[in-house]
Parts: sequence; structure tokens; C-alpha cells
Amino acid sequence: MKFEIFKSEKNKKFYFRLKAKNGQVILSSQGYGDKASAKKGIASVQKNASNDKLYERKVAANGKHHFNLCSTNKQVVGSSQMYASKSTMENGIKSVKNVAPKAVVNDISA
Repeated sequence: MKFEIFKSEKNKKFYFRLKAKNGQVILSSQGYGDKASAKKGIASVQKNASNDKLYERKVAANGKHHFNLCSTNKQVVGSSQMYASKSTMENGIKSVKNVAPKAVVNDISA
């Protein structure tokens, strides 16, 4: 259970991803201009993960389910992968709720 901060070689922006115990990415961020902002994004996820009202549940055009976790000001701070069903998406949300608040931060951007 960890957050990873990394820097994209392509656009030089910083990102974070939340990984479950099995290494699967369960939440990914937008790109940030600096590492400090990415760390603030992680803090927002940790703070807001337990609040079910801050999850936007969505269905893509292809019928797959996904979600965004928003901050209290409705900014998206993390997005999920695509899920085949609503129930697997709900399991993804449950994982974020359980994992994010106590996940360690691993900076692999250097």
C-alpha cells in the first residue's frame, strides 16, 4: 500500500499513483508542475478518501465503469482505471478508502 511520485520523461510533469498490496494501480493523478503540488494532491487523497460523497461514479461510452475522487472544492485529485462492472468499480472505491489514508509515499522521481 503506497503512493508513488514519479516524473514523466515525456512532459516533465510530476504524477502520483496509489498502489494496492498486489502492485495494482487503483488511483492515478493528473500532471503537476512541481513535486510539492503532487505531494499536496496525495495529502488531499489521504484526507478525502473516506468521504463517499467525494467520489464521482461514471460510465464511459464503452460501458465501462470508473470513478474520480474529488477534493471538497470539487477538483479531481485522482482517477481510477476502467472496470468491467459497477460492482468491481465499487470494490475499487472501497480499496481506495481502506488503503489511501495510511499509505506510505515513495518518491521515485529522482
